[in-house]
Amino acid sequence: SQIDYSERRNVRVIQQSADASHNPYLLSEAEEKTALKKHQDNKARLRVPRRPAWTKSKTPAELDRQEKAAFLEWRRELARLQEEDNFLLTPFERNLEVWRQLWRVLERSQLIVQIVDARNPLRFRCEDLEDYVADVEGPEGEKGTGKGMRRSLLLINKADLLTSKQRFEPLQAYVAVLAHGIQYAFFSAAQATAIQEARQAALLRAQERVIATKGTEGEQDDPSDSSELEGVSDLDNSYMSSSDDNVSYFSADEADIKELDPRCRVLSVLQLEELFERKAPDLSAFTDPFGKSSPKLTVGLVGYPNVGKSSTINALLGDKKVSVSSTPGKTKHFQTIHLSDSIVLCDCPGLVFPQFATTKAELVCDGVLPIDQMKEYTGPISLVVQRIPKKVLEATYGLLMTAKGIEEGGNGQISAENLLIAYAIARGYTRSGQGNPDEARAARYILKDYVNAKLLFCHPPPQIPEKEFNSETHGLSLQRVAGKKNAPLTRVSKNADTFVPSALPTAPSMLPALGQGHKSRALDHEFFEEKALSSGAVYAKGVVYEGKPFSRGTAFPHQHSVTNIGTVIEPKFARIASVLANNDRELSSKKHKKPKRVKQRSGRGYD
Repeated sequence: SQIDYSERRNVRVIQQSADASHNPYLLSEAEEKTALKKHQDNKARLRVPRRPAWTKSKTPAELDRQEKAAFLEWRRELARLQEEDNFLLTPFERNLEVWRQLWRVLERSQLIVQIVDARNPLRFRCEDLEDYVADVEGPEGEKGTGKGMRRSLLLINKADLLTSKQRFEPLQAYVAVLAHGIQYAFFSAAQATAIQEARQAALLRAQERVIATKGTEGEQDDPSDSSELEGVSDLDNSYMSSSDDNVSYFSADEADIKELDPRCRVLSVLQLEELFERKAPDLSAFTDPFGKSSPKLTVGLVGYPNVGKSSTINALLGDKKVSVSSTPGKTKHFQTIHLSDSIVLCDCPGLVFPQFATTKAELVCDGVLPIDQMKEYTGPISLVVQRIPKKVLEATYGLLMTAKGIEEGGNGQISAENLLIAYAIARGYTRSGQGNPDEARAARYILKDYVNAKLLFCHPPPQIPEKEFNSETHGLSLQRVAGKKNAPLTRVSKNADTFVPSALPTAPSMLPALGQGHKSRALDHEFFEEKALSSGAVYAKGVVYEGKPFSRGTAFPHQHSVTNIGTVIEPKFARIASVLANNDRELSSKKHKKPKRVKQRSGRGYD
């Protein structure tokens, strides 16, 4: 026949993904490579908004109009990237007033320090910002006042989270940075603050000992006081001299790596101040309108929110002068602080620069997106599970997680669901009304631990595998949590007695008591001595015989051919047991009796 069967031939075979456990909010390995290549090809289109060229002859209204027009055009270009080319960008700052703060900091600073997180420097570094610093003209940024004389410095903060080997390997990745004239240095604000606090505590204890030894008037001029104070000063000097060698987290191979390249050392506070003065440009070129050169070096601190700009300032000052917070974006306006007679620090508000991203889950794990405001948590937790080994997660939180096998639809690896359910049960986080584990709440706590480096993962430079780069880090993480008590598999009440006494033999036995606890012996005694073998049934509520044994259905004769423990009985006894069981069963009644009708008054007529 001439009948057209085109619809029948138009068949599509939809194949299920080989990895059924893949999270749909994450990219596969092939998709991620394609996205990264696309990002590299379009990297030049990501630019920091520039302040339009200005002169002192322009009025404030004209400058404001030009700045708004230039900023609007910049927003249009980024909108084309997102809508037409389908790029995923970071949640960059969209407020013109915040970008004006950056412009002011760049114009009044001679040395621009861009602070990045050591765990992922390439994520937090904005290369276009370094080009913008070189383009700012003259001492104040006015057009036609001379070429750019400002210099840039890349400060890799939180370097105490890296091993010395990890700090040495990225040097090869930052060769391109050095080729463009951008210097870099490793620093740890948290480590510097800890050293300062320890030094102050030691000084206070020494002063208290000096005061305690002054018991009588004759002991006021005792020479031991001066020796105590000298000891305090020696301790103070020893802390200052060893601050750059004191890596609190990893210090197993510090000496060997430092001999290879001194650039991978973590700088102390004094060394960082010296670096600022050494890398700064000539201040005589920065003159005011009256022709006077700047008496002090102004160092501008720029970077993403929550990378440690304010913490770095507090470490340099030795006291808390700037408010810090774990929530990104604590600093709202740029502020200047006098560090010494020759250096002034200028703290810029945290800015999220426009950069490419693969998924939103990656932005949450990097701390760019706020954790408390996220709606989808399975993607970020899946990244955590991929990056942190199972044994590290179990040792850190004291959990026991079981992965799904291939025959159960899994891939043999733990999933985000396994981690969230185990964590929620161990901490007692449940949903109201249902009693199910509260996975969303557990996800927020785990992600905060990841961002705060309790679960430590460092992104490797290009061409270096992640597992190889973090193998030493994970091994040291296991050493830190060794011997930690495991959390209970099921939640217990607050005042529950969870103590298990040691195993002691109760009666002579051929088997040794070693390795058999109190609960195991009680279970064996109940099973083998108190109960008969034919009555091994489960006791539970919610059946016809509440509180009586049951383990399976017994409504038909063939179900009585074996006992609950599998013992085969004769057919005649099986029929007798079936008859007795059915005769003894009390069937529930479905009768419903309405209550007696009583006359009720409506209350009308008394209004």
